[in-house]
Amino acid sequence: MTSFRAEGQRLKDRQVVASGGEFPASIAVHGKAAYVMNAGGEGSVQGFRITGEGLKPLKGSHRSLGLDNEEIPRFDTSPGEVEFTPDGRNLVVTTKGNNTVEVFPMKRDGLPAVAQPVVNDSAGGVPFAISFDRSGKRMMVAEAEKSTVTTYQVKRDGRLKVLQEPLANGQETLCWLERAGNYFYGGNTGNSTVTGYRMDKQGTLSLTNGVGIATPPSAKSQGVIDLAVTEDEKFVYVQNAVSGTVDGFRVEADGALTKVTTAEGLPAFDESGMEGIAAV
Repeated sequence: MTSFRAEGQRLKDRQVVASGGEFPASIAVHGKAAYVMNAGGEGSVQGFRITGEGLKPLKGSHRSLGLDNEEIPRFDTSPGEVEFTPDGRNLVVTTKGNNTVEVFPMKRDGLPAVAQPVVNDSAGGVPFAISFDRSGKRMMVAEAEKSTVTTYQVKRDGRLKVLQEPLANGQETLCWLERAGNYFYGGNTGNSTVTGYRMDKQGTLSLTNGVGIATPPSAKSQGVIDLAVTEDEKFVYVQNAVSGTVDGFRVEADGALTKVTTAEGLPAFDESGMEGIAAV
């Protein structure tokens, strides 16, 4: 893993540390703790303390996910994402191949409270991305098999309670899900569309429109693999790996997305490729 110190728009003091496993693929941060998800081999999570000198391994934090992948895993068998619950009490991992959502209850010292994760069967097929509502009390998991989203409550002991059964969007291969206020936006890699969702005051999730498409796709918007929302939650950026572009959208009052920019000329997936995006 590589860490940097940010000074304005510049990244300095590059530091590289071993991830504690094979093929690190996702990272979660809460306070001064960072956990990386290693997708290769048996899979694992490894904790680090964030310090002024960079990342320092957190002794006693390494936990296996009990998978059986190659060192470089197949996309469909690798775990999907690792995230802390907003209160920091649980660390959540989705495993696509096992159709499970696995939870590590955490201690106050930043170490997992259990030797093995609490394994929950996924309500939908191929659980992938994780997101939380504004209150932090509801967890949404995007499921790639039928492009669905399930809403859960994460209990203190790591068990999950289904609050809303899988909601289908009618698109193909939902992979990523990000929140912007009371709206959520999902990237459907299979047909390069973006779906909008709204959450009402009772916590019920629904589509922003009947067809499940928040913005029309274009020839320059192919291979949707990731999304990012700005800190003010007014803009959504969509990464298009096949076409080598990033689309920027304004979030409208009704949850629709209006395109405001397209960045072109980025590495396409069949060349050096790009994967992962963040917004400020």
